[in-house]
Amino acid sequence: MVRVKENFFIYADPRKCLGCKNCELACAIAHADCDLQTAVTKGLQLQPRNLVVQVDDMVMPIQCRQCEDAPCALACPTGAIYQEDGFVKINEGNCIGCKVCTMVCPFGAISITKDINDNSNYRTKKAKARKCDLCFSRIQDNNEVSCACVEACPTKAIMLVDYESYRKKLIEERGKELVRAHTKTKV
Repeated sequence: MVRVKENFFIYADPRKCLGCKNCELACAIAHADCDLQTAVTKGLQLQPRNLVVQVDDMVMPIQCRQCEDAPCALACPTGAIYQEDGFVKINEGNCIGCKVCTMVCPFGAISITKDINDNSNYRTKKAKARKCDLCFSRIQDNNEVSCACVEACPTKAIMLVDYESYRKKLIEERGKELVRAHTKTKV
């Protein structure tokens, strides 16, 4: 198996997001184990692991940030949510649907959903925690992680970044802002 660099997460730029929800559809299809046409033919209801929300006049995709000391993993009473190799993962078999993880996630990136394609009695359906898993199952031939939402975004508002690169870029941008502010005050 390919060793993926630790501390990757999805970064979403709300200034570029159109709210088209292509990322939601791509995520749902990537986790449906079939293509869109097959899902429609079978009558499957697709469930994305990300969410596009609107706050005032801004739209923003929400995905798991793969927190270093993930509050969801620390709070999970069954150990269904855990950290491994710098990623936050969910073992749905151990999840009891208690919703503790949704309460402690600072980004609102976890949802509790039941398998809506399961035709068994409603009372026996068990809800499970679901969140962005960075499309772990989708590894391209070039041995890089490929996230369906990133590929589907028409404006490139969503990017897969690693924490160290993101941190360096943030420091550079803040430095540029300080220089601009300093030169404005001298004029």
